[in-house]
Amino acid sequence: MAKKILIMDTILRDAHQSQAATRMRTEQMIPVLEQLDDVGYYSLEGWGGATFDSCMRYLNEDPWERLRTLRKYLKKTPIQMLLRGQNLLGYRNYADDIVEKVVEKSFENGVRVVRVFDALNDPRNIESSMKAINKYGKSYGGVCEAAISYTTSPVHTLEYFVKLAKTYEGMGADNICIKDMANLLLPFEAYRLVSALRKELRPETKIHLHTHNTTGTGDMVNLMAIQAGVDIVDTALSPLGNGTSQPATEPLVATLKGTEYDTGIDLNKLIPIAAHFKKVAAELEKEGVLNPKVRQVDVNTLIYQVPGGMLSNLMNQLKKAGKEDKLPEVLAEVPNVRADCGYPPLVTPSSQIVGTQAVMNVVMGERYKMVTKETRDLFAGKYGQLPMPVNEEVAAKVLKGEKRIDYRPADDLAPEYEKLKAEVVEKGYYTQEEDVLSYASFPEVAENFFKWRKAQREGVDADLAKSGVYPV
Repeated sequence: MAKKILIMDTILRDAHQSQAATRMRTEQMIPVLEQLDDVGYYSLEGWGGATFDSCMRYLNEDPWERLRTLRKYLKKTPIQMLLRGQNLLGYRNYADDIVEKVVEKSFENGVRVVRVFDALNDPRNIESSMKAINKYGKSYGGVCEAAISYTTSPVHTLEYFVKLAKTYEGMGADNICIKDMANLLLPFEAYRLVSALRKELRPETKIHLHTHNTTGTGDMVNLMAIQAGVDIVDTALSPLGNGTSQPATEPLVATLKGTEYDTGIDLNKLIPIAAHFKKVAAELEKEGVLNPKVRQVDVNTLIYQVPGGMLSNLMNQLKKAGKEDKLPEVLAEVPNVRADCGYPPLVTPSSQIVGTQAVMNVVMGERYKMVTKETRDLFAGKYGQLPMPVNEEVAAKVLKGEKRIDYRPADDLAPEYEKLKAEVVEKGYYTQEEDVLSYASFPEVAENFFKWRKAQREGVDADLAKSGVYPV
């Protein structure tokens, strides 16, 4: 049945995370925020994912202040965030009290739509987040969007994804997102998957498609999904669209104009906003954080299933080891390691774990001669239930007798908010509750940022106040 298609634009978050290592500064966003607010988007993704880390680590910005700034200007359009389930905004499992506090403060500071996912598609790892989203989001008209991490393997079938989506719906999801982080979902399969979900999910449950254009199929994936009944698609304004980012917004708006799927968005409103971000993209390229190569089509992704961000990490690791010529071998090893691990989808943090282990296997000249703690934890079940049984021969070599767990990993974690708050207070960095959550997510990075912030406010260290980690 034909219907208006809704668009979530990623220009303020995933677009620059995918192409420019999440280096866009808040000051580069502010000039067009009111114009973005007037476009008529379903939502604007502006927070979560790697923005939290990058704000403090590279930009001398408080991520919570960024969120408050976005909310100040975006008065009509909901701000959407990406949450990594029990991993929240970092890379480890956090205790349930931290999960609840992060969600509470996210809504309080301006978030209205939360997309939550787990790298392994383990429902136990997003249960606490979803409960908190529904608890704290209610008074703000908040939306709980549970995401399926899409991938391909012997176990990741149409039936698997439909069953998972129904599980998430039963847990309280308002929207179900197909999160195709590596652009592996091909157009006709997108049609089949969306059709099957539309048939099985409740009519009021919105289906939201998130893909990239790494392999060059993103526009076709979106169009086929639209014809199958998808409600919302993700796009990125053209200056930071396509390639490892999302398909560009303007072509889709133009394509659907005057059809039964018309987005209702005026292309003329997008043109001046795109002109602004074209200048921003040029600045990011000049700063060396945006490589034009990320805009190129790479069909190797379909073979190796390596997302764009993961590929750049592999290249950096090999460069540091002086083994850049080994990239083809590493890419060939990634699927082997993934199979050994029980076919986890390659998305943060599993993509980093599998990728790093593949690099070590190749560089060391022997598979699993050296094993990272993260690889060991993955095999031990400490990241959650893997989609398929692991390679037992490899597991014996990796675990070396370490016991595996079969329960929710976070069940081992004691409440930690009060303890971390006491540490932040004792060190003299506490200015708001949100500081504790920044510290919980990235202790060293947050502490460095707090030192810089204190120097700025109190003038206690003029050199530090001037320098920081980024030109200010």
